[in-house]
Amino acid sequence: MKKHWVMDYETLSNCFTGVFEHYKTQETKVFVIHNLQNDLDILVHFLESNINNKEWHISYNGLAFDSQITHYILDNHFMWSDLSGSEIAEIIYAYAQKTIEASNNKQFAEYAPWKMQIMQIDIFKMHHWDNPAKRSSLKWIQYSMDWQNILDMPIHHETKITTQAEIDTIIEYCINDVKSTKEIYNRSKSQIGLRKELTKTYGINLFSASEPRISKELFGYYLMQKLNIQKRDLRTMRTKRDIIKISDIILPYVKFTSADFNLLLNRFKSLEVNADNLKGSFKYHVNYKNVKTHFGTGGVHGAAKKGVYESTDDMIIMSSDVTSYYPNLAIKNKWSPGHFPKEAFCDQYEWFFTERKKIPKSNPMNYVYKIILNSTFGLSNDDKSFFYDPELFCRITINGQLSLMMLYEQIMERIPGAVALLQNTDGVETIIPRDYIEEYMQICKEWEETTNLNLEHDKYQKLVLADVNNYIGVNEFIEVDITKWREIKQSQPHYLFKVENDKFSYAPVKLKGRFDFHDLQLHKNKSKLVIPKAIYQYFVNDKLPEDYLDENKNILDYCIGGKSKGNWKQVARKIKDGKLDEEELQKINRYFISKDGVKIIKVNKSDAREIQLEAGRWLQTVYNEMIVEPKWETYNINKGYYMQAIESEINSILSVSTNQLKLF
Repeated sequence: MKKHWVMDYETLSNCFTGVFEHYKTQETKVFVIHNLQNDLDILVHFLESNINNKEWHISYNGLAFDSQITHYILDNHFMWSDLSGSEIAEIIYAYAQKTIEASNNKQFAEYAPWKMQIMQIDIFKMHHWDNPAKRSSLKWIQYSMDWQNILDMPIHHETKITTQAEIDTIIEYCINDVKSTKEIYNRSKSQIGLRKELTKTYGINLFSASEPRISKELFGYYLMQKLNIQKRDLRTMRTKRDIIKISDIILPYVKFTSADFNLLLNRFKSLEVNADNLKGSFKYHVNYKNVKTHFGTGGVHGAAKKGVYESTDDMIIMSSDVTSYYPNLAIKNKWSPGHFPKEAFCDQYEWFFTERKKIPKSNPMNYVYKIILNSTFGLSNDDKSFFYDPELFCRITINGQLSLMMLYEQIMERIPGAVALLQNTDGVETIIPRDYIEEYMQICKEWEETTNLNLEHDKYQKLVLADVNNYIGVNEFIEVDITKWREIKQSQPHYLFKVENDKFSYAPVKLKGRFDFHDLQLHKNKSKLVIPKAIYQYFVNDKLPEDYLDENKNILDYCIGGKSKGNWKQVARKIKDGKLDEEELQKINRYFISKDGVKIIKVNKSDAREIQLEAGRWLQTVYNEMIVEPKWETYNINKGYYMQAIESEINSILSVSTNQLKLF
């Protein structure tokens, strides 16, 4: 911590700026290379002192950009002594554009991490926000973490800078980026600490490593020892296949009694898939006991009709999940990628699982082993990974789906009055008569004996179900001591808590999909959190939406994140003095729905196509710079917009038409 600098560069066509803030002392250093101010020598001296003092740089996407610029300057500055500041800035700009182009084309950067003289912590890489499914700009993360000022670069990078005022504007922008990067770093201390320990233990620089990379590096570390091979050999290992015959990989114990599932099994057995492209290679469904269950490469998914399901004196909602389902399928059945000796791979995979069970969840290594266990499965379908073997991926996913359906079928066939609620990848939720709990547990025990896997069970008070990916599950109350009770209340405030007769208990609440508002990952879209919060209050605490909106005076819960990519821009329109006024906005904007304000429109720069961010009559107030109003009324929130969205969701779950809103 003592030797960390949080940093950011901006490279314009004739102006370079760099801002560094010392993590501990908050000392700030600003460097400008331009005709009005040329700090090249001072910057080089500073960077060289970083090297000599073993100081680190913390950045956002620094490995692909900022650190490349740093080392380019260090390697070439001696050739620029006769040039003006703007000429030097032009050279740096040209290199920066080349670096960006290489990154966009997924080419290797010129300066690999192991060649860098200054150690780097790239938060962008560490959180795996370079993954297309999670890709997030710094501005989006600023929005997600409720940053004070979401500030986009106010001056285009091709602009020729001529004034000190322009330079000051760029510096202000840089400082905002540095401070927000520092805040992300502060929120990532546990991840940083974990990587520090792993780096120290294994001698591998993992400070900027994503979770999948940690999995590859650590599993690879042990495999290299077991197999007595070098890293360069490991990296080339793959098992590539042409066609996978599914009948060859289905486990012999997979059997069904119902006609519906036997038909499904026969379909799977007749299937041959292209190993090079598994995504979407099969899609089946089964209509069984009034529930449509879907099967595909992404797993098994099924749900009853939407509604609110509650346990009663006679009926109880049972939830059963397979413990570490996919990893254990591989471990118990001794499955491995085809290019590894079974014993070496399987023994090591099982070792991670066994070791994890010995370690408390509070210990960071517990999480490390969880990463390894879960990531390895996914990497078996990644042709850039040395775990790659699409047959292994199919073995796990298909047998996982079919085995889970064996459990589901037996519950439904053997327990009179059982009602299916959910089937999702590694677990099932059903309503059964309380008199049949013993029979239910017997079915689960038999399934465990057949599959050699283990189940974990919960009992729900209530299940608020929209669909398979969006629901609220409220567990039964669990009695604990007061210390544990306080700990859980602090970390999980959305749980239910009660004290009766000096006994302390809590009920876990599972929030899934669009109903989740607790501790969201930063790359997730947290727009309109007031809506899932109001829905939670209605179904869990019996609070009317209107009453909740009257109570919630956190403006950020009403905010929405709007983004435009590529050839699109956002503009704000309003009528001013009888004329249409238009202002171009940033690419990412924070706004809320208000009774007065503007219409935010996405406009295509090529063909002028337009898309309203909020269709219809709704107006918006841009809130990029957070201003806390002394009076709530000053925000002029349009409560009707949020009420409409809340009521629509609630009525959809309850299967109530919109003309029955007086229910509220």
